[in-house]
Amino acid sequence: MRRTTFATALRGLLVGAALAAPAAAYADTRLRIALPSDIRSTDPGVNRDGNTDWVVSHIVEGLVGHRDDASVAPMLAESYTASADGKTYTFKLRSGIIFQNGKPLTSADVLWTWNRYMDPKTSWRCFTEFDGSRGLKVDKVEASDDLTVVFTLNQPNSLFLANMARPDCGQTGIYQKESVGADGKWIKPIGTGPFALAKREPGRFIDLDKFAGYKARSEPKTGLVGDKTPQVDHVRFLVVPDSSAAKAGLLAGDIDVLFDVENQDVAEMKANPEVKVDEVPGFGIVGYLFQTKDPVLNDVRMRQAIKLSLDAPEVVDAVTVGLAKPNQSVIPPGSAFYSKVMATPFEHNIEKAKQLVKQAGYDGKPIMIMASKQQPQLFEMAVMAQAMMAQVGIKSDIEVLDWATQLDRYNAGKFQMMAFSYSARLDPSLSYDMMAGDKAEQPRKVWDNPEQRKLLAETMAITDDKKRQALFDQIETMFQKEVPMIPLYSGSRVGAVRKNVDGYASWSVGSPRAWGVSVGSGK
Repeated sequence: MRRTTFATALRGLLVGAALAAPAAAYADTRLRIALPSDIRSTDPGVNRDGNTDWVVSHIVEGLVGHRDDASVAPMLAESYTASADGKTYTFKLRSGIIFQNGKPLTSADVLWTWNRYMDPKTSWRCFTEFDGSRGLKVDKVEASDDLTVVFTLNQPNSLFLANMARPDCGQTGIYQKESVGADGKWIKPIGTGPFALAKREPGRFIDLDKFAGYKARSEPKTGLVGDKTPQVDHVRFLVVPDSSAAKAGLLAGDIDVLFDVENQDVAEMKANPEVKVDEVPGFGIVGYLFQTKDPVLNDVRMRQAIKLSLDAPEVVDAVTVGLAKPNQSVIPPGSAFYSKVMATPFEHNIEKAKQLVKQAGYDGKPIMIMASKQQPQLFEMAVMAQAMMAQVGIKSDIEVLDWATQLDRYNAGKFQMMAFSYSARLDPSLSYDMMAGDKAEQPRKVWDNPEQRKLLAETMAITDDKKRQALFDQIETMFQKEVPMIPLYSGSRVGAVRKNVDGYASWSVGSPRAWGVSVGSGK
């Protein structure tokens, strides 16, 4: 009885507090998408997280964007060309594009938006990707006419377009200057995307309305580019932190889309005739991080021993309910750069691990494994690692934290070992860069190797794919030898929709995309 009462109360809260709206407001079609947490802001690439990026991607668009396969394609740009020396990029804007306030898109808007991004006061996440502190510097941006913008770089860089397209950079989205008040404070995004921001109630929902003046590209939709024609009049992103409540809402018909289904719920969803399930390979990475400056774990033999103690296929099968395969590289199998070196299988060798533990002079002091029960697969990984490490004589305890606190500890580098997940990176250089770097400058980095950083810088400075692949293979060989972390799997992205929803497709990056999606009868 208690369970039934709780479920009923949850559903009542979901319907009454988040779904309810005046009937007149939704006499036409709407799509309801569950978000696991509220967005942080509406300012593209500023005070953001993944949920923020996905909502904002419906409102603003960049000059370029990522396709499904992580390659880059034009979006607001009709086309772009690079000079022979790789230092000048010329973007031709599409004609006839208007902002959601009715004003036309011109090169002046691109320059104005870029200047705001590159103002340190904006605190744009990707400022350091273009200011020279990481090598690449945009020396100048000029408008040669109303529909032509020219970016001049200080040096060739293979990541220039990829960084421009990054979802966590807000796609370097172009917005109209009325998005900002006279005092310089952010008001709301006025973009060119298929939906415009209508209403936001923090902690409850974000409402978007179809932009009637949207002008779509002719290419098929893919990633965050192509034909993004809206097929519904309204989109409501519902904040539903409890995954059980989100699942109940979908099954009851109160939610139309769950874009990231819990692994343990996939089989049930597939068996339900009211639900359609869509599964694609993931681009993220889940694994164990080490603090290599720790007195115990700074000995590479201890890190190697822990890796050898793990039966990786068993762990992956358990935490993903058979939905993923082991992968010991930070490069996902779906990447075009995933080579034989990266596909090297895990080695599980108890005796060899015991020898390494003995050689390292391990004194038996427990290693603390950090995890969060708010990320169930991470906690389960910690429990399984604890049991497997014990088989080779390594003692450990598990420190359970809420996810926000774990992130703070990660960013400060204050941990010994932790079960952790990285969001998708769409270029191998970025995948290695997310966990490698100078710990003195960025404590969160787990791999601090000057030689690796030199090789990584080379991968960013050249555009020849074969040469980049050779460098990535070198980096991967070093990575697997030094074991600064143990990647386990890249996983899959599983989305579920009500049977009356058509056109929805999951993406390896994880983003829910409402354009091109229609809702039929049966609501």
